[in-house]
Amino acid sequence: MEEYNLQGPPLLKGLPVPEMLSPEEFRTRMEKGALVVDTRMSHSFGGAHIKGSYGIWLKGLPFFAGWILPYDKPILLVLEEKDQLETAVRYLVRIGYDNIAGFLNGGIAAWYMKALPVDGLNLISVQSLKKKIEKSEEMILLDVRSDEEWGEGHIEGAKHIYVGYLEENLDKVPRGCPIVVYCDSSRRSNIAASILKKNGYNEVYNVLGSMTAWKNAGYEIVK
Repeated sequence: MEEYNLQGPPLLKGLPVPEMLSPEEFRTRMEKGALVVDTRMSHSFGGAHIKGSYGIWLKGLPFFAGWILPYDKPILLVLEEKDQLETAVRYLVRIGYDNIAGFLNGGIAAWYMKALPVDGLNLISVQSLKKKIEKSEEMILLDVRSDEEWGEGHIEGAKHIYVGYLEENLDKVPRGCPIVVYCDSSRRSNIAASILKKNGYNEVYNVLGSMTAWKNAGYEIVK
């Protein structure tokens, strides 16, 4: 992106058309080093996803792919619907990702129907989180919003690391205990949770509705 900012991006003469891959072909590309980006919403990603996937919702690609994805590896896509392919490709190409190696034909259902391994995230409501806090259950509460959002108010006891800096700061996130992640809506926290899962954190929770739901429930925040 720095190069594009200085020299200007290449002209888009036509979008690349990623290859439609069967689950077996998709897995082979993964084994050769391609990264998987799952563009479904957080509740769908949490229910089941391919192990090692980055969970970046479709409309979040233009804003967060550049924070999360390296530019030197091919990208594989898992989509909610096949007709979202052009949008996903356009978002990625516009920010410099033109090595889109393929997409999973039939989506996540095709993957698990072939009995290929899936992973998942724990989804937790703000009510359940509140009970855990009141019981002083052992956990790391991780706020992945911006500095400005954090300063406007956060859940007491939370640790703050912006989602874009998380993967380079994993040494600040203890292992061996549950990690509960929140943002403002559960979308950025889904990205963060996927990063944690990809890097070997086992018990990871994404807070549904996150800070928006927490405030709507009337729960206390601190500044």
